Amino acid sequence: MRSTNLSRRFHHGSTGPILAVAAGLALAGCGAFTTSSGPATQQAATGVRVLWMGDSIAGAQAPALEAALKAAGVAFKNATSDGGGNVVAGDHEVTAMGARDTWKTLKENLASFRPTVIAYQITTYDWGTARQQLSAYQKLSRTAEDAGAELVLVSAPPFKIDEFYKPHEKAIRSAPAMAAKAAHVRYLDASALWGSDYAAAKAQRAKDGVHSCQQGSAAFATWFAKRLGELAGFSPAAPGVWATGPWTGDERFAKLGCG
Repeated sequence: MRSTNLSRRFHHGSTGPILAVAAGLALAGCGAFTTSSGPATQQAATGVRVLWMGDSIAGAQAPALEAALKAAGVAFKNATSDGGGNVVAGDHEVTAMGARDTWKTLKENLASFRPTVIAYQITTYDWGTARQQLSAYQKLSRTAEDAGAELVLVSAPPFKIDEFYKPHEKAIRSAPAMAAKAAHVRYLDASALWGSDYAAAKAQRAKDGVHSCQQGSAAFATWFAKRLGELAGFSPAAPGVWATGPWTGDERFAKLGCG
């Protein structure tokens, strides 16, 4: 990825323990990130603007991520989609329709929001062959470059492969490797945070085994803001500033049965 340019420009349980979970999270991740030289600055001054893309898993993470990034002075727009959000069209009518909507919405957001960073979490709908996946991620990379934005791809957390996902398990498994191969992309492996077992406590999945509750969303926002800060040259806000804010009452958590 164009890391030099980027560094220049840039659950369970109730909400009560969110701060402790986020603050105590082990933030060690992939060690191959480029830190910016010089002191970190607030991004309100440098104009870093993050467009967050993905499916409903990313949507459940969005309230916490928005709170964390805005507290650090980074502009944020949630462009996730429930039941879609994918960029890989594949050969299935469901994913083809979802991809059409995603590319259309992305074009609109590029014109209106003008992000400097496009962050796309691999969706549960990125079905297709490995070649189709790589082609879609390469297209997203070119689209970001043409818009003057940097592209960050992040793997999805482990989630329950139920009867709906089972026929597409091979594609779900191959997508992260294809994302990591895409040119001019910074790929972040979120298994450093979640592990690989959706049922493990570390994965912090909600009762459905797929999404995260407030604690998991706060943990992700803490981890991702640190990773992005290393790339873009800003200092993430301490969890104490944002982790127990109004976002914890977002209606999507109630729909997930979060306490």
